Amino acid sequence: MATPEAYGTNLPSVPSWLNKGDNAWQMTAATLVGLQSMPGLVILYASMVKKKWAVNSAFMALYAFAAVLILWVLLCYRMAFGDALLPFWGKGAPALGQSFLVRRAKVPETVRHHQDGSIKKPATEPFYPMATLVYFQFTFAAITMILLAGSVLGRMNILAWMAFVPLWLVFSYTVGAYSLWGGGFLYQWGVIDYSGGYVIHLASGIAGFTAAYWVGPRLKSDRERFPPNNVLLMLAGAGLLWMGWSGFNGGAPYAANIDASVAVLNTNICAATSLLIWTSLDVIFFGKPSVIGAIQGMMTGLACITPGAGVVQSWAAIVIGVLSGSVPWVSMMILHKKSTLLQKVDDTLGVFHTHAVAGLMGGLLTGLFADPALCELIAPIPDSRGAFYGGSGRIQFLKQIVAALFVIGWNIVSTSAICLAIKLFVPLRMPDEQLMIGDDAVHGEEAYALWGDGDKYDPTNSSNWPGQSFPEANPINMASPYINVARGVTVNL
Repeated sequence: MATPEAYGTNLPSVPSWLNKGDNAWQMTAATLVGLQSMPGLVILYASMVKKKWAVNSAFMALYAFAAVLILWVLLCYRMAFGDALLPFWGKGAPALGQSFLVRRAKVPETVRHHQDGSIKKPATEPFYPMATLVYFQFTFAAITMILLAGSVLGRMNILAWMAFVPLWLVFSYTVGAYSLWGGGFLYQWGVIDYSGGYVIHLASGIAGFTAAYWVGPRLKSDRERFPPNNVLLMLAGAGLLWMGWSGFNGGAPYAANIDASVAVLNTNICAATSLLIWTSLDVIFFGKPSVIGAIQGMMTGLACITPGAGVVQSWAAIVIGVLSGSVPWVSMMILHKKSTLLQKVDDTLGVFHTHAVAGLMGGLLTGLFADPALCELIAPIPDSRGAFYGGSGRIQFLKQIVAALFVIGWNIVSTSAICLAIKLFVPLRMPDEQLMIGDDAVHGEEAYALWGDGDKYDPTNSSNWPGQSFPEANPINMASPYINVARGVTVNL
């Protein structure tokens, strides 16, 4: 059988610079990261909230995924990974033309120069087309936006959210991505953010907390009792998130190389350790393990290892997992109850603790544990190392602190400005009448059809009991013990 022409070595579809293995892995990694959002976080959010908010929570994630993709290729990819406009921002331009997408991928501003102007380190040029890199980086932008949404579920006006997504992508996400990954001033300075501890987790946690402050709280009854509506589906969504993280951190080197393998192993080690530590603390202090607690511990482990997954040794991944399973637990379970500010701001899913605290801690721990031999595989500056390895390590730790302060400050300011601007045209919070009803008032849809052929249950109408008649005990006159009793699953945290 003749070999298909697509496998020829001198065809336009297989240029000399293309590495098919790298290209295949990068597209696979991008797909894994995409699955974390669609359907991972869609399922997780829809099942982690009250039943009346399942549709709205899922839709917020679904909308963000689609809206980010279109704006990403129209403008934002090149703001984050294109030519320099400012030390922290790239020049926006479309990433749609075939002349741009089929050429070899390149991040132009990642080139480093000696003081005499000669090239010290060439620009990053993976061995696959620009189209692969554009899509891979889109999935990171999308999941950042969806993580942020976790802070404002259950009360943010859907029209305000639809305006917030593009504005935050343009004025916040692209700044962090360019500064730390695209060749901006923090990249050139040598800050290590392997796969988004700062760009994604710290940014989404701080921005989510800030947005939650401006949007305002849920109804008092929802804040006091907000049980998940489907614990088993929560685990399904969490599982997609965990498994997808292999693409999240494994794709960061832009190649199917040794560093990708180290990062994938470290990611899973840290997540498992963190989950076990969080669960153990739940048992010690509350007497029983919690499924929600286990999921939170998993997420803090994944977020905490992300900034250093490919530059720390596996023993360090265990240490990071112990800290990521305990420090955010303390901040969520103890400090949260004692802080007036944390009590005042209604962060629905605790994104501040699971992502901002964990992401910040991961970035700082990278400044301590970054192994010089592994840094040679990925770090922008030669001889990078963590403080525990001596030499320039103490300076590296200082760099990690300064970068964190920049990300925190920028997200507080930009998110506040965006919320205040939207508030001039659309209320940020739904009216109480909608908050009392939930999905049916906002979308005209409900998550589950439990009666008849998709009919909504009306306890005053006997026709809701299909195929049954009650001649002696008409349900219209029968007091149901369930009408005024919540039937969801209550998990005490």
